[in-house]
Amino acid sequence: MDNKFSYDQYLVRQKIISVLGARFHIYNANQELVMYSQMKAFKLKEDIRLYSDESMSEELLTIKARNVIDFSATYDVQDARTGERVGSLRRKGFKSILKDEWIILNAGEAEIGRIKEDSRLLALLRRFLSSLIPQTYNVEINGITVTTFKQNFNPFVTKINVDFSSDPSQTLDRRLGLAASVLLCAIDGKQSS
Repeated sequence: MDNKFSYDQYLVRQKIISVLGARFHIYNANQELVMYSQMKAFKLKEDIRLYSDESMSEELLTIKARNVIDFSATYDVQDARTGERVGSLRRKGFKSILKDEWIILNAGEAEIGRIKEDSRLLALLRRFLSSLIPQTYNVEINGITVTTFKQNFNPFVTKINVDFSSDPSQTLDRRLGLAASVLLCAIDGKQSS
């Protein structure tokens, strides 16, 4: 696996939405750019690509929605270099109205974990106060929190701190974890606009 996926801490930053689409910069703990993504605007079926830098010459991951419009959307994550299917992320549609929840699937479609918003009360308040209350998600595998995604308070720019330090044995494939963090930024960005 590429060393870009070996860090314990990342910051995913979504640039201000433009006509061209959302742009994501992913930094390590030393604030060095390790990945970049540009999500094209006006696409019916989401197709997000992570690159090694802003030149977009080296593709690392693809994140593709299976269907055009799907309330319980499933996104397949693939290693662009090897063609290996890393796994999938499926949003729990109706359940996510009150509190966001995602299912993490391995390459064989078996459920291996869940991504859950931190609190039902805070989730409800966020639905009405939007970006005034930052979101926190816990990634649970076998009932144990292995990763957290914490949104910074900023009403203009979405920033998510990704912390894999509770998972030194990498129970969660970091490629799948980073794909999830970019999806959370992208989905939150659409809900807030």
